[in-house]
Amino acid sequence: QVQLVESGGGLAQSGGSLTLSCTASGSSNSIFLMGWYRQAPGKQRELVATITRGGNTNYLDSVKGRFTISRDNAENTVYLQMNSLKPEDTATYYCNANWGPRASFISWGQGTQVTVSS
Repeated sequence: QVQLVESGGGLAQSGGSLTLSCTASGSSNSIFLMGWYRQAPGKQRELVATITRGGNTNYLDSVKGRFTISRDNAENTVYLQMNSLKPEDTATYYCNANWGPRASFISWGQGTQVTVSS
């Protein structure tokens, strides 16, 4: 099993920055892909960014150039550096990991709230 623990959410002003962290434990050496999703009230959960163990990244179009996902494999931690925050970034952010044989298993963090004021 892979367990994910998130931190770093909070309040920020428009144009400000926050960094989210997600640390994996358990069978963390089997993780192939980690990512961040977000869900705002009344909206569907959407993929924000992903990163593979090898460092390949993918981003939601609306966060490109503002958010950076990174990964420290030795510490089993993935980060989401969020710059130039906008009120529309307000959401609960969830860490995700694909792991195990064929990366067929999925774990989710508990979610961390990000609120961006105008």
